[in-house]
Amino acid sequence: MSEQDLVRGRCVVVTGGGNGIGRAIARKMAAQGARVVVGDLDSAAAERVAAEVGGVAVGGDVSTDEGVARLLSAAAGRVDIFFANAGVGVGKGIDTPDADWHTAIEVNVLAHVRAARALIPDWLESGGGRFVVTASAAGLLTMLGSAPYSVSKHAAVAFAEWLSVTYGHRGITVQALCPQGVRTKMLDDSGEFRDLLSHDVALEPEQVAEVVWEALHDDRFLILPHPEVQRYYETRAGRTDAWLTGMRKLQKRFDDAAVTHNG
Repeated sequence: MSEQDLVRGRCVVVTGGGNGIGRAIARKMAAQGARVVVGDLDSAAAERVAAEVGGVAVGGDVSTDEGVARLLSAAAGRVDIFFANAGVGVGKGIDTPDADWHTAIEVNVLAHVRAARALIPDWLESGGGRFVVTASAAGLLTMLGSAPYSVSKHAAVAFAEWLSVTYGHRGITVQALCPQGVRTKMLDDSGEFRDLLSHDVALEPEQVAEVVWEALHDDRFLILPHPEVQRYYETRAGRTDAWLTGMRKLQKRFDDAAVTHNG
């Protein structure tokens, strides 16, 4: 199979496709010949990207069953690849309101569950499909300053792992995209932790989309646009106490800097 034949003429759905990584993936898939459905809570953004790629725009909340149904209906047939890319970064510490926890779990985890629930039965009957979850390096490591984001992204990775184990032998490929710093609005809104997320290299969304395209060809589970995340992940697993000690030191630096800044 040639590179283009991987997606040429196939239906690709991208949630959170109106901006950032989602927009870059939608453009890359369309450039390779895919029919693209762009979903986004921001209907105007979805329409702009759909116009760019010659695709279909669907505005709405993909964390709901109704939103997923609308998205799949717009595909007008079989969905070959589903990019569960929509995500939110809300809340900070343990004082985060329950409403923000609820939003993080709904969008960063249950949206994937609902999409998989709708897609997998058809994929099992028709010979397979591909489900790609955007989970973030926070889902492999942690995210200083945001408990809801860290916890929900860990859950997103765990769900993707479970899907892979459960359905991988039945023709369904599952992958988890786990970038670190990417030049998106979410990075811009990360406040004092922006420099941390950009410590290694803050990539452009288009660079992430290129890595995704490469990963579609070898079916690797973890898609790591920042290769150093693999090393961090291995350290966390193999030397957990040392990893936690280092992260606590990093947290202390931010705490001390905040005290200094606040006088």
